[in-house]
Amino acid sequence: MSRSGRKTVKVLFITVFVFLGLLFLMDSCMQFRMSKSEINQFFANKKVKGTLHEYLTDNGRTINYLHVGNENLPLVVFVHGSPGSLDAFIDFMVDTSLLNRAQLITVDRAGFGESNFGYGEKSLQRQADYLKPILEKYKNNRPIILVGHSLGGPVIARMAMDYQSLVDGLVIVAGSIDPALEPNETWFRAPLATPLLSWIMPRVFRASNYEIYKLEPELEKMLPLWKNITCPVEIIQGKKDDLVSPANADFAKKMLVNASVHLVIKDDMSHFIPWQHPELIRESILHLLAKNKASH
Repeated sequence: MSRSGRKTVKVLFITVFVFLGLLFLMDSCMQFRMSKSEINQFFANKKVKGTLHEYLTDNGRTINYLHVGNENLPLVVFVHGSPGSLDAFIDFMVDTSLLNRAQLITVDRAGFGESNFGYGEKSLQRQADYLKPILEKYKNNRPIILVGHSLGGPVIARMAMDYQSLVDGLVIVAGSIDPALEPNETWFRAPLATPLLSWIMPRVFRASNYEIYKLEPELEKMLPLWKNITCPVEIIQGKKDDLVSPANADFAKKMLVNASVHLVIKDDMSHFIPWQHPELIRESILHLLAKNKASH
């Protein structure tokens, strides 16, 4: 090989090495999750202690979740958006006003956190099915309230459609639920879903793109099932939400024909309600807990 050829190979090798290093660095920095040690540190100085659990689904997926509180109280299960992980609701796990009235669980959805990180699940039906063991394990003749933010909204709606006897209330927070309101992002999501570009992306964005890319047809499958939801539903939506159309709240009101629906709409609120307006979620949960207590 000539001297110039060897130089070209060397430059190419260095370029590839630097590129792979940058990919590794991006993947390490962009994970949208807390490590187990960080979660333990979070609870270190708290009066309550969180416990991490995991289980295998029927098709071999691992689902990870965090559990806090008194097992004799009603249960509240938090389901995060995309991307995200169970730590999206970590501050709720130490909220004494909730812990005085409920046991709390926050989950890593499929592909996020410690639930097969990077390997997302496009089917909302299967996502709901993956979380069903939690409902079955903790039901024990007590109310279960589900809270879902963003893409977690349609996941908990699907759970209420498919497992009516296991779900006693929903809090849908800025939920992407109307297929007609999904933005047309195929122009960039389709290329990112190809094997090559999917491999290059940080794992959390790979999992996120995989499920969002196929969200619209998944929501269309749910259209005839909204009538199956019979539990009370709280809808929280901000009119300044740039990621999920505020009109999703109107869609929910129209489709939930067999459920009592309470809308919480704020003119100056964006998409990031769990972090900017946690009090609204807390109030909706407490409202549903009181409603369930009164009905029993």
